[in-house]
Amino acid sequence: TEISHPNTLRFKASLSTNAPLSGRKLRAAVIGAGPAGSSAAEALASGGVETFLFERSPPTVAKPCGGAIPLCMLHEFDIPSHLIDRQVTQMRIISPSNLAVDFGKTLRPNEFIAMLRREVLDSFLRSRAESLGANLVSGLVTDIEVPNTSSTAPYVVHYTANNSRHALSVDVVIGADGANSRVAKSIKAGDYACAIAFQERIKLPDEKMAYYKNMAEMYVGNDVSPDFYAWVFPKCDHVAVGTGTVRAKQDIKAYQRGIRERVKPKIAGGKVIKVEAHPIPEHPRPIRVRGRVALVGDAAGYVTKCSGEGIYFAAKSGRMCGEGIVKASEGGDRMIEEEDLKREYLKAWDAKYISTFRFMDLLQRVFYGSNAAREALVELCGDEYVQRMTFESYLYKRLAEGDGWEDVKMVCNTIGSLARCNIVGR
Repeated sequence: TEISHPNTLRFKASLSTNAPLSGRKLRAAVIGAGPAGSSAAEALASGGVETFLFERSPPTVAKPCGGAIPLCMLHEFDIPSHLIDRQVTQMRIISPSNLAVDFGKTLRPNEFIAMLRREVLDSFLRSRAESLGANLVSGLVTDIEVPNTSSTAPYVVHYTANNSRHALSVDVVIGADGANSRVAKSIKAGDYACAIAFQERIKLPDEKMAYYKNMAEMYVGNDVSPDFYAWVFPKCDHVAVGTGTVRAKQDIKAYQRGIRERVKPKIAGGKVIKVEAHPIPEHPRPIRVRGRVALVGDAAGYVTKCSGEGIYFAAKSGRMCGEGIVKASEGGDRMIEEEDLKREYLKAWDAKYISTFRFMDLLQRVFYGSNAAREALVELCGDEYVQRMTFESYLYKRLAEGDGWEDVKMVCNTIGSLARCNIVGR
């Protein structure tokens, strides 16, 4: 037997012992309306859950972010092409000794990395969630009251809006409020190490901007970061020049001067139009679900090491969490419990992505620890098989099908490059 719901979702007749809700729908508060929060709110609202999406910043506020998203995200999340500032088809990675390797030789004619501005993407996703039934609340969440004992007692979200205080009682809370998550603190989710990213948006003269029309650059070396990379990413009418570090946050401005020096001829005559910095989580939080509260996106720690990618994983985790709640509550008709969130969201997420995060952590440990290792990384990036495997995995978020013999050669080349660069450098 199946139960049909107005939103066309269909649920098998439930054996759940969760209490049915009488005369109302499950109520969910989503704190933070970035890609994670808006994607969660969209899934919840379209799935029959009464949804409140909180965002403290106006829709036009710029978000500090590199802004790269994989090709598959455009299709999975129906991102319209007019939101894309640049279609990057050329990537260049530059070693500490300024050896440059072009890293886009294996891209097919219809493949590219989409570059956009977070303020543009966030506004679109937020508006779409609202159009599908989410209630947008423009306010600053100041506290979340967590029930002590009862498994069905409400969570109370306290917030300020229009210079006055308000409170909202809900059944479920999704924390999508970034690395410094207030929701995470409210459930004692534990701390994690954070890197800091610093970037300047620089408007270049037309002839300089032409070079970055479809080009993104990554620089590695102790002069730009002791444990990450620096970048020049093209935007609509400017470039983002930045760097990041977890080990030496106090020296971030020195590393920014380092990347500016490395690209000095290419940005000559440019004007800084915005300076921004933000924390980047280094690993998932110790606790991502407690009670009827779930963390997604940066609040959960879903940013990969080595690449620093976070936008796709934020949106994906928000959607998976929202869909998990819809499923467990049978379209918002039943109360849910902690075990429902762990089963439908957390277990599914870890099964799909946790190995990716561990692999990227390993890559960062191997290749970002010294200039010699970075030289080896750049050398390896010149191999077309390495490039194809990298882009297949990045663009489509699936494990690329490799060739057994080529895989063996890649491992041997990796060991050889590390040994050679550690001994003689380049």
